Amino acid sequence: MKTDIQIAQEAKMVHIKEVATKLDIAEEELDLYGKYKAKLSDELIRRIENNQDGKLVLVTAINPTPAGEGKTTITVGLGQALGKMGKKASIALREPSLGPCFGVKGGAAGGGYSQVVPMEDLNLHFTGDFHAITSANNLLAAMLDNHIQQGNSLNIDTRQIVWKRCLDMNDRVLRNIVVGMGSKMDGYVREDHFVISVASEIMAILCLANDMEDLKDKLGKIVVAYSVDGKPVTAADLKAVGAMAALLKDALKPNLIQTLEHTPAFVHGGPFANIAHGCNSVRATKLALKLSDIVVTEAGFGADLGAEKFLDIKCRKAGISPDAIVIVATVRALKYNGGVAKADLNNENVDALKKGIVNLEKHIENLQQYGVPIVVTLNQFITDSEAELSFVQTFVENMGCDFALAKVWEKGGEGGLALAEKVVDVLENKKADFKMLYEDEMSLEDKIHTIATKIYGANGVNYTAVAKKQLKTITDLGFGNLPVCMAKTQYSLSDDQTKLGRPTDFDISVRDVYVNAGAGFVVAITGSIMTMPGLPKIPAAEGIDVIDDKIVGLF
Repeated sequence: MKTDIQIAQEAKMVHIKEVATKLDIAEEELDLYGKYKAKLSDELIRRIENNQDGKLVLVTAINPTPAGEGKTTITVGLGQALGKMGKKASIALREPSLGPCFGVKGGAAGGGYSQVVPMEDLNLHFTGDFHAITSANNLLAAMLDNHIQQGNSLNIDTRQIVWKRCLDMNDRVLRNIVVGMGSKMDGYVREDHFVISVASEIMAILCLANDMEDLKDKLGKIVVAYSVDGKPVTAADLKAVGAMAALLKDALKPNLIQTLEHTPAFVHGGPFANIAHGCNSVRATKLALKLSDIVVTEAGFGADLGAEKFLDIKCRKAGISPDAIVIVATVRALKYNGGVAKADLNNENVDALKKGIVNLEKHIENLQQYGVPIVVTLNQFITDSEAELSFVQTFVENMGCDFALAKVWEKGGEGGLALAEKVVDVLENKKADFKMLYEDEMSLEDKIHTIATKIYGANGVNYTAVAKKQLKTITDLGFGNLPVCMAKTQYSLSDDQTKLGRPTDFDISVRDVYVNAGAGFVVAITGSIMTMPGLPKIPAAEGIDVIDDKIVGLF
């Protein structure tokens, strides 16, 4: 059986100019990065701004398990299948982070015969967007510390610096560091921290900005510290906005690549869904909608994280909403939720499936609150039995959802035709009545409580003293009307990753709260979630190499 990277490297890509013609994009509207990658110009965005929007399909999933779900694979396969049906379709994805690529998660380009290519480029530097974000983030950090060193005219309280440096790599020893060691000329000694680049507020800002003017406005609002008298100090106060914008000028432009079947793929931005808002850029999504009849996009991890944030943050900020939602599951993952060990997942076990399907049940119930038609798809494995497939289909249809099987890993677009036909039927015959989970006017505590109880299924929320104080400060500063971005484990509906299935009788514990004033949301940190991950005992990096001028070991 060929690996994903072998399939990707054997693929016959077409020139990106040919891919662009499928969406009526002219060659002069592309900024080429070689033969197979391009950035899309501002001239294109202006030219098509009055086009009618196509239909938007959001792909999400149950909570991820070691058994695998294949959400990105389904997203790519569905886009390819829609192309086979003659639809003017495209997909819109996030860019992968180097951290998990070298860590445990691997790449993020889909799998099998439903991948975006060039796979190695996408996973390992791409068009430099993440480097630009990292540089802009760390420029701001450098200017902040330099301001303090050069006299501190803004009267910054060095005990209340909240801006962190970042790096696009899993490096646990940088979570908590001391800077300014050495001589008087090396700055003031203080505790500092690193986050992974995908957790940087600048990543969130880039993904929520409409244009350069909007980007600069959002950058200027970033709160980097507080003064001695408790007032926020911003990036605008440090006069850092222009230089940061210069670093981000090209990164702001959406990227265009292709799938294995040459379906146009907009791949831009990449905030994690467990520690950030988990969606590709607003700019890429809106551009895709103006150029396509149907756009398939995804939100990170399970629906309790990525989909909730897509619907309550991205849709709120961008003024968009999905016309249909696809929930991805596998029989294997549902059995894992039902208590079956990973080694035994290939064996038929309908009883375990009945126990584990409660995880899917909860995600369906959650998304039904938003008023958008739902299609559930099983990413099918050859080990799935007819009894297991039949049980899931009956269960899903009894909950009022459409159902389809998908074999897109094995067969590409052809294996997604049943799903594509179901999605098209839903788009043509069922109307979405989209509504968000909470209103802007609700207090931050009420928003957190609403997400915890209505999405996670918690009894309530517990706050540390620090979190309580932060909530009051943030509200008093006028940020209480912002939406909430919950930082939570992706492996469970609760904040305890060991609680699989559909946990009950638990509370969510919030240990810290901070405001991303530029991005326009408040982050609540739950449980033991980390904003700088670490590498596993055997990192994926150990298996990555270059042999005969080819990269091997990416998966």
